[in-house]
Amino acid sequence: MKRKAALGFLVCASLAAAEPPQPAPFSTAVPGAPLPPGWTLTQVPNIPRATRFDLVGDDGGTVLRATADAAAASLTHKLDVDPKATPWLNWRWKVSRVLDRADLTSKAGDDYSARVYVFFDYDIARLSFLQRTQIALAKAFHDVDLPAATLCYVWDNRHPPGTTAWSAYTDRVRMIVVETGQAKVGQWVAETRDVATDFRAAFGEEAPRVTGVALAADTDNTGERVESRFGDLAFLPSRQRPQ
Repeated sequence: MKRKAALGFLVCASLAAAEPPQPAPFSTAVPGAPLPPGWTLTQVPNIPRATRFDLVGDDGGTVLRATADAAAASLTHKLDVDPKATPWLNWRWKVSRVLDRADLTSKAGDDYSARVYVFFDYDIARLSFLQRTQIALAKAFHDVDLPAATLCYVWDNRHPPGTTAWSAYTDRVRMIVVETGQAKVGQWVAETRDVATDFRAAFGEEAPRVTGVALAADTDNTGERVESRFGDLAFLPSRQRPQ
């Protein structure tokens, strides 16, 4: 089986003052146009096939399409977000199917119809020696900067919404099942998550600044095919939380 590092570990998550407070929207572009500035394809080393990302028309507007056919990659966007001021992450997504052979608990099953990652500016010096060593080795192997704390919201195939678990690859990525199963396949589903609360529940402390987000669909381990679509993402203050 191919080894695959968690997709969320393959982006630069260093805090930069010039980064925007919101991801660039897809809805302001036209179908077939280049991806909006700020969104960057991040491929996974040692996986020959990359998930394809493009802009398409759907539901009266422009959205992002991710097509994974025995493939993996993520589309990432650096940010500078204060989760104390704007804790609510709002997005919508739609999947063509759930994966038959995915398994949240194993590396062999570490595939999802859709993922939304949130990266945090966590001080690596606060980690244990073993954790720091693991991250240093991963940096050397992948030649990228790795976030030391990540939330990953997923559309799973079997575990009920609300299920949480550490990534099969690392205890610095907290997996959170938001949708599951076939009931909503083919439908647009709107989501809202309090990333500050989710971070506190996962890591036991207050959330540092958000340094980026990523969108993904990956099927390299299971060899399956899925098409997922994402609408715009936005961080909102509590008073603007969608009802």
